[in-house]
Amino acid sequence: MLHDTIKTMITIFTDGSSLGNPGRGGWGAIVQQENSIQELGGAEPNTTNNRMEMKAIIEALRFIPDVSESVIFYTDSKYTIDGITKWVFSWQKNGWMTKNKTEVLNRDLWEQLVPLVAGKTIQWHHVAGHVGIPGNERVDTIAQGFASGANIQLYNGLSKDYVIDISHVEPQTKKVKSAGAKAFSYISLIDGNIKRYDSWADCEKDVKGKNAKFRKAVSSNHEKEIMKEWGVLGE
Repeated sequence: MLHDTIKTMITIFTDGSSLGNPGRGGWGAIVQQENSIQELGGAEPNTTNNRMEMKAIIEALRFIPDVSESVIFYTDSKYTIDGITKWVFSWQKNGWMTKNKTEVLNRDLWEQLVPLVAGKTIQWHHVAGHVGIPGNERVDTIAQGFASGANIQLYNGLSKDYVIDISHVEPQTKKVKSAGAKAFSYISLIDGNIKRYDSWADCEKDVKGKNAKFRKAVSSNHEKEIMKEWGVLGE
């Protein structure tokens, strides 16, 4: 008697962060395989945001076995998606030189990533950061936590016991473009309490070594949006 084979999929969320560019960095990943979920994360002392984004993807792919399942990737790194699906072919052909005859940045990581995607069926999905997608928010927390030296507890267990619903992948809030913008404040969430800081140095000192969330805000309205994402109300 013939039975239909149900082909399972592996779902992965990744993110990277650096406190300064270059600066101390961290990366985070969520890997769901069948009925289990494993969170991954790590840190490097002197790196860039792009390198941490790539590192998260590389380590997630290293974690999964060489099997035939399709892999669904969610990342906010358009740089990595475009690089591995478009640019890398000409880079390899041209001896890892760009069309402007300059050496490809992060070549060492691209050379690690290429064989990891070879032979795999991967669906790449670019997601905007900080728009209320639970999986993306969680890997952002992991990445920032490792970058700051916080004590991040990584989940490893059954999907049904995971408190984050990673099936929701539609944006829930309007993205505020804070990268490069002047800081209005820095805010943290530590043990359920919101704190505001005038400088990154003060925020970093307070969150270091703690299981904390923290973010730069560019306006008072942005502060409220961040706190809404975190599920708390500002004073």
